[in-house]
Amino acid sequence: MIAARFALAAAALALAAAAVLAAGAPHEVTIAGLKFAPAQLMVHRGDTVTWKNTDVVPHTATAQGKFDSGRIAPGQSYSRTMNQAGEFDYICTVHPDMHGKVIVQ
Repeated sequence: MIAARFALAAAALALAAAAVLAAGAPHEVTIAGLKFAPAQLMVHRGDTVTWKNTDVVPHTATAQGKFDSGRIAPGQSYSRTMNQAGEFDYICTVHPDMHGKVIVQ
C-alpha cells in the first residue's frame, strides 16, 4: 500500500515537472539608456521573452514581419512566447539605432 502511494506521488511529481518544462523558461530584456540588454539573447522554442522598459521614453521591440510590441511605455513590458526557431533581429522603431537579436533554438 505504501509502495503504491509512493509510486502515485512520484508519477504526479513527474507530470508536474513535465508541465513546467513544457511551459518554457522566462527571459528578460531590459530597455534602458537607449539600449537593449542583453543585445543578443539565446532561447529555446516555447520560451517567453519579456522586454521591460525601464527607460524614461517609450520604445518598441520590432522584428519586421515576425513580431511587434507596439509602443512600450516607461515602466511597462511586452512578452512574447518564441515558438518558431530562427534568428530574429529587432529594432526600436522609435529609435532605429537600437538593435537586438533573439536566437531561438
